[in-house]
Amino acid sequence: MFFCLFHNLSPNCYTAVAMTFEAPDYYRLDELYSADELVVRDSVRKFVQHSALKTLPSCFEEGRFPDELVGEIASLGLLGANLEGYGCAGIGPVAYGLAMQELERGDSGLRSFVSVQGSLGMYAIYAHGTEEQKTRWLPELAAGKKIVCFGLTEPDFGSNPSGLQARAELVGDEYILNGNKMWITNGSIADVAVVWAQCDGEINGFLVEKDAPGFSTTLQKGKWSLRASITSELHFEDCRIPRECRLPNTTGIKAPLMCLNQARYGIAWGAVGAAMACYSEALEYAKTRVQFSAPIASFQLVQAKLVEMLSGITASQLRCHRIGRLKEQGTIRPQQISLAKRDNVAVALDVARSARDILGANGIMEEYQSGRHMRNLETVKTYEGTHDIHTLILGNDITGISAFGGEE
Repeated sequence: MFFCLFHNLSPNCYTAVAMTFEAPDYYRLDELYSADELVVRDSVRKFVQHSALKTLPSCFEEGRFPDELVGEIASLGLLGANLEGYGCAGIGPVAYGLAMQELERGDSGLRSFVSVQGSLGMYAIYAHGTEEQKTRWLPELAAGKKIVCFGLTEPDFGSNPSGLQARAELVGDEYILNGNKMWITNGSIADVAVVWAQCDGEINGFLVEKDAPGFSTTLQKGKWSLRASITSELHFEDCRIPRECRLPNTTGIKAPLMCLNQARYGIAWGAVGAAMACYSEALEYAKTRVQFSAPIASFQLVQAKLVEMLSGITASQLRCHRIGRLKEQGTIRPQQISLAKRDNVAVALDVARSARDILGANGIMEEYQSGRHMRNLETVKTYEGTHDIHTLILGNDITGISAFGGEE
């Protein structure tokens, strides 16, 4: 099906801007991807190189989301790309992962927008909504005509979502929602929010439209990371939503965690893209930057850094390929996704820091991308489960003993 949505992405569809990115593939993983998967990857790679990268650096500098790219992203079939029907592309897990890799090669904020739209918001409606809810929202969300956000995190509850304090109470034919959400990507531009709240002693999901009485948003400012992404607070003060706006199959913490697993999977792939961008830039710079009458790539210390960067990227690529095939088979476990998210983001952050170091003073200049990726990755390390939280998830899995405080 994705050929219909990617039909305009022939190798000749973009011209004018010369390709300067060389993707590392030391273990020849391209040979393990299908032709269809490579078409998706190469199509998104061209979009990022020839379109997105024209505006992303300035958006980061200005602290502005590149909303002018939404239409093009939608035309590529990237919104809800791994969902079936309702105008979604229906591509496989590996093709989807490769698309997220290329988007984050441009900027983490760009991949975050697509992840929240598809893997969190649209997936929540797709997996837990009624047929009427799916029919109403998914086609317009897939087309980029509507934007969705995912309201789970609260000011006092991030790593422990089961403790959230937002409350919904059924009064007649309406739910009355009270509470606050924080660190919500797309929040201030969303037409509808998937909001998680306690209701009758259990966590439930609700669809809250932007014009619902008692619903407001505040743009979170002052970020030095993920600046090309909208981050907002959501406020609900006796917010009245129709009874039919409850997502029916969402009783308990398992429902939002299912959505988070979808997003974490994409993050694991996306981190590889950020690392690849930094490595490519550092390698090219090292080969052309001359000091002491020789390119710095000839120095042992620089070569050691480049080798460590390539080693980490190669390991991350292998992790992604394996979890992609497991997801394709329907046998993947959430803990396997945790390992990939945890390790791949840590690798990417190390790669970005090494790249910035190789670039020397130029590494802090906006014309180079490694510093931008380094700052973004500090956020990626934190959201969708911090590095330490995923460590504890894995520790619990391999020992059978929970190290989390309080009750499980």
